[in-house]
Amino acid sequence: MEAAHTLAELTVTSPEQMRDLGRRLAKLLRAGDLVLLSGELGAGKTTLTRGLGEGLGVRGAVTSPTFVIARVHPSLGDGPPLVHVDAYRLSGGLDEMEDLDLDVSLPESVVVVEWGEGKVEELTEDRLHVSIHRAVGDTTDEVRNVRVLGLGARWAGAGLEALSA
Repeated sequence: MEAAHTLAELTVTSPEQMRDLGRRLAKLLRAGDLVLLSGELGAGKTTLTRGLGEGLGVRGAVTSPTFVIARVHPSLGDGPPLVHVDAYRLSGGLDEMEDLDLDVSLPESVVVVEWGEGKVEELTEDRLHVSIHRAVGDTTDEVRNVRVLGLGARWAGAGLEALSA
């Protein structure tokens, strides 16, 4: 069982803050990173990924890839491309994911998988889990509790704690 190395927990109160969190998180990412996003529909997974795309400096508008399953956003500079996957409609787990050839692009790319839990963990031991949840009992619709958990040696000392600051 791999140990959790780093953890950041924060409260986000607007879509703009969620995008900003994505931009800040992007500064910590590099080619080969796998990011799993979980949270209910409308929690802000795609908004966070949009910020990641801005922070990574990739081409193309980041939109939910629900109907295309996966979308590749090439880098506009010398950084890694962003591969944005929506595994919501994939029921077959890793076998179905392998049909997308994500393992081929993982070493050169930052791969972000929405609804990926239980489906893509076998791709790499080093991964980032980002859980986004609506604040329970909150009357405003925009408040989210975000938990960023780094697993594996890659995330030991990677500076995730700074996201909470």
